[in-house]
Amino acid sequence: MSEQVLTKRVVLKSMLTLVFAAIAVGMVLPFIWMLSGSFKNSADLFEYPIRWIPKVWNFDNYKKVWSGSVPFSVFYINSIKITFFQVVGSIVTSALAGFAFAKLKFKWKDGIFLIYLSTMIIPHQVLFVPRFILFDQMNLVNTHAAIILPGMFTVLGTFLMRQFFMTLPNELLEASKVDGAGYWRMFWQLSLPLTKPALVTLLILTFTWHWNEYENPLILLRSRNLFTIPIGLSSFSDETGTDYPLIMAASVSALGPLIVIVAICQRWFVEGIANTGLKG
Repeated sequence: MSEQVLTKRVVLKSMLTLVFAAIAVGMVLPFIWMLSGSFKNSADLFEYPIRWIPKVWNFDNYKKVWSGSVPFSVFYINSIKITFFQVVGSIVTSALAGFAFAKLKFKWKDGIFLIYLSTMIIPHQVLFVPRFILFDQMNLVNTHAAIILPGMFTVLGTFLMRQFFMTLPNELLEASKVDGAGYWRMFWQLSLPLTKPALVTLLILTFTWHWNEYENPLILLRSRNLFTIPIGLSSFSDETGTDYPLIMAASVSALGPLIVIVAICQRWFVEGIANTGLKG
């Protein structure tokens, strides 16, 4: 390969790096401004040019957020409870269904999977009314169970796990079957430990989705002490009006768990996306 070609590649790679770095900075700056604004007074928030480091650090914003008439901790506990059961349920059901569709043989397997996958084209909003009627007849409206139960099943999670299980060699399962292993042992002891990247990917996707879920809690929850963070944040914003530093402090508090989860699981998330074909 000639030196000229290598030079062109280096220049192209450097240009792409600069472009993506600029995009990354553009995406991070609003969060940095929000974080900075959450420690400012209302009078200092909109000063120009922007002061990225607050002139006076105001920690009272976070005190007001966490110790108001309905403390933010109530919304946090509700969101953690609901999201935990939804994430665990999604991982269990998706892993079992994905293994069945990928490795087991049964009649009409491909047709059933295609029908199941086609439900993804149904708009989420179409289900609001029938879901509300169903849960109302079951006396589950204004309970966390009405939010948790539908969230424990995900078509995308089943598809993701199926794609990952299909990458496992069939010879591995055949050998274990010869040794006397049943389907449950093949799934639990042999296949599942190899799907860690896919499980982490599913964890991040479902955690992000359910932590930020707004519409279902808005429709199904009425009592304020049952609100999740998105509904509580909306209610909090209505109460505080134009006190933007206070709203920013609440928003930063709401983003904390998402940042921690993504930061811890990023390596497995990238590997899982690469191995399951979920590329944009």
